[in-house]
Amino acid sequence: MEKKEKKYLDQAMALQKLQRFCAYQERSHEEVRSKLIELGVYGERLDNVIVSLIEDNFLNEERFAQIYARGKFNIKRWGKVRIKQELKMRKISDYCIKKAMLEIHDDDYNRVIREIIVKKANLLNESDKYVLRQKLFLYAMQKGYEIELINTALNEFFNKEK
Repeated sequence: MEKKEKKYLDQAMALQKLQRFCAYQERSHEEVRSKLIELGVYGERLDNVIVSLIEDNFLNEERFAQIYARGKFNIKRWGKVRIKQELKMRKISDYCIKKAMLEIHDDDYNRVIREIIVKKANLLNESDKYVLRQKLFLYAMQKGYEIELINTALNEFFNKEK
């Protein structure tokens, strides 16, 4: 069997490929770096491509963080704790994470935590209120909400039931 030799891209080809990659959806710097390495672009060529992408506004870490935070909150109903963790895993700067958190408004945030608690409570067939509260608390924690907010929302939920 013949070994297929890996074809290395020149800087212009790599830039063109990565422009399409970034135009398709917002990307983090780390995703772009990984893609370039996967394509066989290393060292100075890699850095030059990233700089060009930033200069041409194909790559913008702050914009990525803001869109990521809005999307995860609006679609997946994640809390700020989980969104921050995910952004840190993607090696996003603290500055960009702070800017991204501003995309989530307090009124919406408080409304959504109440909504997910009510929705989950309706899905659970639990007659023991203590066990139900525990399950709802763990669910909200897994979604990435803060303990104080979870307790406040749970207190409201259980006080309405009386």
